[in-house]
Parts: sequence; structure tokens; C-alpha cells
Amino acid sequence: MSQQRAHSDPYPTPSSAERTHTQRGFTITTLKLPILKAGPIDAMSARLGIPIPEMIFGDNLVRITHLRTGWGITFRAESALDTVDKTGAQGLLQVAYAKEWSRSREQSSAADIREVVRPYDWSYTCCYKGDETKGREGEGLVEVEEEAARRGEKAIPIELLKRRDPILFADEVVLYESELDDNGISVLSVKLRVMDQRMLLLCRLFMRLDNVLIRVRDTRVYVDFEKEEVIREYTAREDKYENVKRNLFMTGLLPDDVTVALRDSNQVAPLLPLVERKLDYANLAAAPA
Repeated sequence: MSQQRAHSDPYPTPSSAERTHTQRGFTITTLKLPILKAGPIDAMSARLGIPIPEMIFGDNLVRITHLRTGWGITFRAESALDTVDKTGAQGLLQVAYAKEWSRSREQSSAADIREVVRPYDWSYTCCYKGDETKGREGEGLVEVEEEAARRGEKAIPIELLKRRDPILFADEVVLYESELDDNGISVLSVKLRVMDQRMLLLCRLFMRLDNVLIRVRDTRVYVDFEKEEVIREYTAREDKYENVKRNLFMTGLLPDDVTVALRDSNQVAPLLPLVERKLDYANLAAAPA
């Protein structure tokens, strides 16, 4: 069962911008509204304690809910930004890259470096896995032990997702975006597709600081509707900009094509070394009826 509301309003309200789909005991909801205005932006910045990206879709969300237990997971911009480094704890990393960033420009100065080395992570790199709501009896995701994850236990079944099953519901929701003072891009978005027996959600942070660094942070949520199982996989990948550029050339791309590819997270992500991976699992079928 799916429901899509009309989008005729020039300024959509939450009720007109919401889409819902229910599949075998799970409800998937997406909400897409305009960029926040000045008042809500200032309020969010005050709550978070950092300036926020210039394009912030603070009312947007994606939610998956298991109707029988009440378990759910939600993706929102403010929660994601709350995982951004706000203290400058990674300052040494920023200083190292600031020098490289400054050298890449013909006219640079101490002011350039100060722009990069700020008392928060101005690239807005988040390590966001979504906001989980436990079920009424405490049902929820449990971390898979590292050794078990390494053996492939509880892994997302990629082969099943490669099947060309009909897509019953799909959407893409942008949560925030920044052009990093015209020096690259940092964008957090959520994509999902629902088939008859399973679904996959991908929340991706793609950060490209030109001539410096490229990062991809992915949270995948896989749901098996028949088994009532949920798998969440978080991965962090990154590499120096020049390494990624060189690897793209090695695939046979022409210079103009490499420039385009550097803006495409789907082409860049497979080339980035894996620096972190975590796996969580929930069996909601085991919950009391």
C-alpha cells in the first residue's frame, strides 16, 4: 500500500509534502520541505553550538517504523550535524590540510589558513547512523562483534539486492549541503528503495575539499520484511584528493571525465580506502506478540 500526496502547493506544508508506504508490517515515511528560514536556522545553530551549512533542510526526514513493536529509525539534519566535531578536537588534521589547501592557491595568506582551521569541523563531516527508537519491549539494534562481522555474519545480502525486483516505493531526501566556501562540497542525503520482500536505505555524506581530501560516510539500513530482520552497516572511507584523481585516470577516463567523476560520489566511493566499519542487527520477529 502506498500513498503520495499532491505537490501543487507552491510552499508545501508537512501534510502535503509527506509520502508514506506500508509494506508487510513496516511503514516508510519521507518528508521534503523547503530550506529553513533565518529564524529556525539561528535557533538550530544556537542548539548545536556551531554555524550550520548554508543549505539546511531541517524539516526533512526519512523514517522506518515496525508497526508491531514500535521500533523505528529516523534520519534528520539536526541530529546528523550534532555528530560533527564542534570542539576542534581534530584540529591537527585540519592544520595539516590547511597548509596543503593554501599551497594549492596562487595567492594565499595566513587568512586563508584561518578560514580552514576553525574551532569546529567546517567540512560538516558527520558520523551519523540515524536516530533509533527502541521497541515497546526494548527491541533494537545490537552491535555485531567485530570478528563475526569480519566473517560476513549478519552482512547485508548484496546478491539479493542486485535482483531486478519491481521497486514499489523509492525516494531521495537531501538533509544539508554546503559548498565549503566554493572549495568543494559537503552533502548529506538519504536514498531508499522498497521491493516486495526487502528494502535498502542509504544515508550518505559526501565531502570533497578540492585539492585536499575526499570523504564518504555511508549508513545502510537493510530490512527483510518476511524475516522482520534489520541490518545497519556504517562505513567510513577517505583518501587524499590527488590519490583519488590519479586512480580515476588509471581507470582510463579522460581529463574532462575525471573532473566530472570527482563530483560523483558513486564513482568516487569505490576508490576510497575503508577506515571504519560497524555492523548492527535486530531480529524483530523474536519480539513478543
